[in-house]
Amino acid sequence: MVTVVIIAALIALAFNFMNGMNDAANAIATVVATKALTPKRAVWWAGFWIFISCLTFFFIEPGVAQTMGKGIVQEKCIDHYVILAALVGSVLWIYTCTMMGLPISASHALIGGLIGPVWFGYGFEHLILSGIGQILLFIVLSPLIGLLLGFFMRCFFMWLFKITGAHPAPTDKALRRAQLFSSALFSFSFGLNDGQKTMGVIAILLCTALAQAPDNGLLQVLYNVNEGQFVPYWLMIISYLLISMGTIIGGWKVIRTLGSGLAKVTPLTGFCSEIGGSATLIITAILGIPVSTTHTVTGAIVGTGLTQGVKSVKWMTAKNIVWAWIITIPAVIIVSGLIYKIMLLCGAPLKAI
Repeated sequence: MVTVVIIAALIALAFNFMNGMNDAANAIATVVATKALTPKRAVWWAGFWIFISCLTFFFIEPGVAQTMGKGIVQEKCIDHYVILAALVGSVLWIYTCTMMGLPISASHALIGGLIGPVWFGYGFEHLILSGIGQILLFIVLSPLIGLLLGFFMRCFFMWLFKITGAHPAPTDKALRRAQLFSSALFSFSFGLNDGQKTMGVIAILLCTALAQAPDNGLLQVLYNVNEGQFVPYWLMIISYLLISMGTIIGGWKVIRTLGSGLAKVTPLTGFCSEIGGSATLIITAILGIPVSTTHTVTGAIVGTGLTQGVKSVKWMTAKNIVWAWIITIPAVIIVSGLIYKIMLLCGAPLKAI
């Protein structure tokens, strides 16, 4: 059992790395597109602030991690085989979409990955519909909130330029400097929400494994119950280190899609979309709601683009991204559910519940 737990935990950490690779675009696409930073400097800037965000959880509870670990499927159904199937299905989907340049939601892939094995193995009644319903609601709300915030921020600046007689072009240099702040804030808020998701899954994996084998010394060390918290500190540090490394390596095809494939990005629109996306992510992280960073920033970019007219948005690219969003959870439910079924056929035990 311990071997499978360790393998599942390592795959979960690999998932965190892949999350950083795909979602690197969220944090740096606009700052690269406006040339506020070179691509190399941008990924290091984003990676630094993503890692710094983990320090927040030394002072507040990681609410998103608890939702991921305990708010999607019933805890009694979770074991190392369920987690392993969830992670393998999620990683396969994220890797495929990253290679295709599609900015999908890694968090929604993980959510679908958790639902699939429990649904296929134990039945629909063991899903926590209230938690899943909240997540599905914010699949719609988070891009809309990002869109509205990006739209109104851009409108505010257009109004400000009008009453002061200033013009956006001469202020581009100042706005590029402002993007250092907005991209840092967005990277920080990305870490605040996305960074918690995988560590919540690993924490529930270690917790349930220790409940099955309470005398196992290695599990006791890995999940130090004496710390009195759901996510051990060492897990926070490693999770955030890996997601930062994934961001630094980056998913460049995805960066091109978000940086120039949705709408023309200027220093002003880049600044507005990053601030709008950051506000949405920080609020949802405080509320413990695991939302999609990809959905949020895409909505914000579209919102800033709409201030220049409907035709300024590249709707064909937006349509392809939306389709990737729509099919992510159902696709990963099927993939991870089938993987779990194969595990059962190969002799993996079904928990007595």
